[in-house]
Amino acid sequence: MATVRYTRDTLPPGRMDRKRLLSMTEEEIMRTSPPELANLPDDFWDNAVVVEPIFKEPISLRVDEDVLAWFRKGGPRYQSRMNAVLRSYMKETIKRSRSKQRQPSRVSEKEIQPAYSPRKSKPSPYAARLRKSKTRKNGAKTRMR
Repeated sequence: MATVRYTRDTLPPGRMDRKRLLSMTEEEIMRTSPPELANLPDDFWDNAVVVEPIFKEPISLRVDEDVLAWFRKGGPRYQSRMNAVLRSYMKETIKRSRSKQRQPSRVSEKEIQPAYSPRKSKPSPYAARLRKSKTRKNGAKTRMR
């Protein structure tokens, strides 16, 4: 993976106030930065790795009204929070099933990450099921719809 370096002139657009940031001196930037970013070594970002987001498959999910209302009440990104709850449940279920089998209870990230590349979309299992033929009792084949 190639390292991307930006200069003041090639910063990509984002949520920042670009004109204001470009007009600030390094001292002003350091003074207004959060405390946890103060005094970082010069080589702090040298070994940074870009983390690609995991592909999220769009689905239709029916949930109880009160559950949906509770998540929505938490503000924007409620679907991401729902996904985090489901991921947590999945991890715990895997841990418990492994401990019952008397195997190490630690779940590696490889086990829970999708086996496909996040850049390529994975065909929906539902769509694959629709493409399969169904055999009737009389032997005639029909397409599932």
